[in-house]
Amino acid sequence: MCGIIGYIGERPACEVIVKGLRRLEYRGYDSAGIVTGDLKGLHIRKGAGRIDELVKRVDLLSMPGNRGIGHTRWATHGVPNDINAHPHSDCTGKIALVHNGIIENYEPIRRELLEKGHNFRSDTDTEVIAHLIEEELKTAGDFETALRRALTKLKGSFALGIIYADEPDRLYFVRNESPLVLGIGEGENFAASDVPAFLEYTNRVIFLDDGEYAVITKDSWEVKNLKTGERVEKGIQTIEWSLEMAEKSGYPHFMLKEIYEQPKAIKDAIYGNLELIPKVAREIAGYEKMYFVAMGTSYHAALVGKYLFQRLTKRVPVVEEASEFRYEFEDLVDDKTLVIAITQSGETADTLAAMKLAKSKDAKVLAIVNVVGSMATRIADITLYTHAGPEIGVAATKTYTTQLVILTLLAIEIARILKTAEKEFLDLLEKELNNVPDIVSSILELNEGIRELAENLKEKRDVFYIGRGIGVPTALEGALKLKEISYIHAEGLSAGELKHGPLALLEEGVPLVAVAPPGKTLNKLIGNIEEAKARGARTIVVGSSEELKRVADTLIAMPPVEELLSPIPYVIPLQLIAYHLAVLRGNDPDKPRNLAKSVTVE
Repeated sequence: MCGIIGYIGERPACEVIVKGLRRLEYRGYDSAGIVTGDLKGLHIRKGAGRIDELVKRVDLLSMPGNRGIGHTRWATHGVPNDINAHPHSDCTGKIALVHNGIIENYEPIRRELLEKGHNFRSDTDTEVIAHLIEEELKTAGDFETALRRALTKLKGSFALGIIYADEPDRLYFVRNESPLVLGIGEGENFAASDVPAFLEYTNRVIFLDDGEYAVITKDSWEVKNLKTGERVEKGIQTIEWSLEMAEKSGYPHFMLKEIYEQPKAIKDAIYGNLELIPKVAREIAGYEKMYFVAMGTSYHAALVGKYLFQRLTKRVPVVEEASEFRYEFEDLVDDKTLVIAITQSGETADTLAAMKLAKSKDAKVLAIVNVVGSMATRIADITLYTHAGPEIGVAATKTYTTQLVILTLLAIEIARILKTAEKEFLDLLEKELNNVPDIVSSILELNEGIRELAENLKEKRDVFYIGRGIGVPTALEGALKLKEISYIHAEGLSAGELKHGPLALLEEGVPLVAVAPPGKTLNKLIGNIEEAKARGARTIVVGSSEELKRVADTLIAMPPVEELLSPIPYVIPLQLIAYHLAVLRGNDPDKPRNLAKSVTVE
């Protein structure tokens, strides 16, 4: 995944683009670059490293021109270095472009272009696009025709920003299976991979769909079909996020800010869906054949959804990683199937592919998404938004808990329709859900104690997370958070599995984190904690039962909460443990190594 930003207007393009790249660095940060254009031609500066480093090293802020495109990279082809950094240009130096995605057939195209005399400078798949457009321009009547001819020969995923020296009044942007959005201003226009990149200047946006490209000038914009060149009518949407919502607001990291935003985000998820959830529930309650598809943190949310639906609706959904779903379940999906796709960005490549498969089989597709206008919302038959606001930190926090809110509300409402649970219990559950924002606020007051706990764990190499029942997904999510930002090996598993192999790995002092909400499996879990403690494990227990004090070396005392709601508040201490360990170990929790916010290539 990479980040793209483009600008054309009256301002110095380099200043707008550098600001945008800083806001897109969560999408990739191993190299970056900018190309600007003026009457003298194109000017490219780029290199390996983060944006602020390159501002100093290659002086990105002194580039001339009022139009340009920028890129911050997460390498997929070619090692991160100065040569492989984007933008890439053709042999003439008149065409330059940036790319997010993967060109699957770049090797045969590259061989063909080499035979025709093209000179390649980088190891990337992206560079072939610039040379392919150059080659098509030799026979096409104009640049736009050459661009279309070239891009229809590509296989794979791509969002592109393209600048041509001989057209000093315009920029081109193309979307195919990678996100791209236009920002519509007054006397200036923008394009980017994500809205926060230009939100300082405009909140009026147009989301491109797959197979579309945009031609923008400072005073106009036009969206067209890539295959036919015909104009596509698009509506302008207004984004409700403020720029402040996408900034740190005094917190040292976005991740910590977003952890602390969860009480409000949970409340917004509840009240933002009060009217829509009953309508959606009525539409999908009749489906007995049901799949949840998701990846990463969203997959853990889907596992919680499975427990909620089993317990409340008496339906048993299948939960599958989206990357496997379209290969293993293709023959099982039909018009009697409901597929619930969960994706924060709405642009996760594997999840989109699973959704497209489901649609091709006439299944009903419901998307649970955070980003308005994202691709998932356009594929789905029905969309429920989490209303979490922008999440910049790579490690998902508030988007996870708001996904759980949506799944809880949906399970409660379907259970009401199907009459599969007592009305009094469902009413009580919904009432207690409204108290969860205050419960989360009280848990956040434990932050300093959790930081002190992290101090004692920072030299550990391995941590185990265990749970039972609906606590298992929380254990998995806690382990994932620790792995992705602290770089400590962590393993999440069902506590019942300890005796079937993992117990052999427990040594004196190895931390074991137990997710121990109230419920019918709590006593079994206490037995599992005792087993681990007897083998020297240092037990850290998250729970509210008095009996836990007996088995916990460290007890993170939780407020009382109904078992089915526990995944929402119980993940908060685990997020904080991961955050503090990352910081104490000298890591940037917002930009973990080798990872990016949205996985937009498979």
